[in-house]
Amino acid sequence: MQIFICYYPNGLSLNTLILGGSVLESYAYVFLFSIISIVFVTIVTIVPRILSPKAIGEKKLTTYECGEEPIGDAWIQFNVRYYLVALLFVAFDVEVFFLIPWAMVYKNLQGIIFWLEVFLFLVILVLALAYAWAKGVFEW
Repeated sequence: MQIFICYYPNGLSLNTLILGGSVLESYAYVFLFSIISIVFVTIVTIVPRILSPKAIGEKKLTTYECGEEPIGDAWIQFNVRYYLVALLFVAFDVEVFFLIPWAMVYKNLQGIIFWLEVFLFLVILVLALAYAWAKGVFEW
């Protein structure tokens, strides 16, 4: 099945004109989309550089541009528990994405093996949560 971009009076399509009607006809859309996206990214990148103001003042060179003067040193130590909670959140958030395909085919599951796989997966998650809780990660 051939899909043509547009028709010309002599019956040739743009695909035939660009690629000579070979097997690569289906890649004409990919090529066209790539060219359009490259042109779009180029325009979106270059036009703001041309139109933006170029004046650099003393305020522009400060550490913060929000109007607040910085107080003290920027190198302060954070509690490592913030990072641990963030890592646990990312880990459990990613694990949920492993459950989504299983939930999508929930009605089509037959046999006990699928239920055992998900049960084992959830047991591992609960054990990881219990381990983190026992180590005191969630205590502030």
